[in-house]
Amino acid sequence: MENQKKILIVDDDEFLLDMYVRKFQESGFAVEIAQNGQEAIEKAKKTNPDAILLDIVMPKMDGFEALRTMKKEHIAPKAAIFILSNLGQREDTERGLDLGAVDYIVKAHFTPSEVVARVNNVLHK
Repeated sequence: MENQKKILIVDDDEFLLDMYVRKFQESGFAVEIAQNGQEAIEKAKKTNPDAILLDIVMPKMDGFEALRTMKKEHIAPKAAIFILSNLGQREDTERGLDLGAVDYIVKAHFTPSEVVARVNNVLHK
């Protein structure tokens, strides 16, 4: 599929990563993965995804720092970046959106299918 959407899913939890990879592949996405912020930046440079699903709490570089770096250095500039985290405090949400995320999704509040739907919603606007 030539117009297949590419997504980069960044999470250090392998169980969650596998679950989201499966859900997005079932929905027709080409999926890349990374397990920390540094790896996310490298993969985003190489693959220039349409969307990035970014966890916050990760080793080496957290999601906020990865997001800040991607925006500052114009890495994957067309990518819609979604924060997908269990950090649900208002300050965290505001920080993520202020740094340039298009949406902040609290993992515990949404099923993987709902996350896919939210990503599709933004990409098809």
